Amino acid sequence: MARHGAGNWALWFGLVLAATFAALAPPRPAAYTAERIPFFESRGIDAVSYVEYRINTVAATEEAAAIKDDGPPLFGMDTEPLRAGNVLDKWSRANAEIVRELEALDRCHSNGPCPADAQRLIDLSAEGAGRSGRARVGLINRAVDRAISPVSDEAQWGVPDHWSAPFETLRSGRGDCEDYAIVKYLALLEAGIPTGDLKIVVLKNAFPNEDHAVVAARVDDQWLILDNRTLTLVRDMDLTRATPELMLDQQGVRRFIARDRSRRQVG
Repeated sequence: MARHGAGNWALWFGLVLAATFAALAPPRPAAYTAERIPFFESRGIDAVSYVEYRINTVAATEEAAAIKDDGPPLFGMDTEPLRAGNVLDKWSRANAEIVRELEALDRCHSNGPCPADAQRLIDLSAEGAGRSGRARVGLINRAVDRAISPVSDEAQWGVPDHWSAPFETLRSGRGDCEDYAIVKYLALLEAGIPTGDLKIVVLKNAFPNEDHAVVAARVDDQWLILDNRTLTLVRDMDLTRATPELMLDQQGVRRFIARDRSRRQVG
């Protein structure tokens, strides 16, 4: 009886131990199994490598999201929330579309319905696969710049200012500065860049005298400016002849203020 009881106890302990290890082991996301993305192979991209890349970037994004953002402030400036205004209204609508399109991208990765616009966005994001840091951001930036032809909102939509959702811009293949910026923002999110490391920035250019939208991406504790007018990635502090006005992200819109609460021109 004692020997039989000891055997049962050992079996019970082994089952509990196995269950504990199974619970602690991180699950492999089903959304990124190699057999669920055959279209990457048709484009000459190694599916298994891309799967591992996606798993690693998603894990890094989740880890970074849990860490307090204590990196260098963009342009070395403080910000304050923008409570109302035309830009806030337009960004709120665009951001809602970005959230819906992120859900569409998740369905693509889960082998669900994948619209052509979503697949196009995934392809642009995949330009950075296998790279990291500045190289990854630069390749995605270049891919988006080449996918869109510049056109004014007046010429395309017949209105002075229209902020397109990313899929809408990719469908038309045309857009102005904020359309480039919004597509880049979503493509970089899809690539696994943490949300805290991505901003859309509205600048006031000195020449020509106009508002201009760009993306700011933080890489290796430095903010890089992604401008559709040049393929060169410029550090925020090296930007010339422009005044930072507004910063847009998934938390809303903030206004730049210098540390002495006066406006500061960059460069």
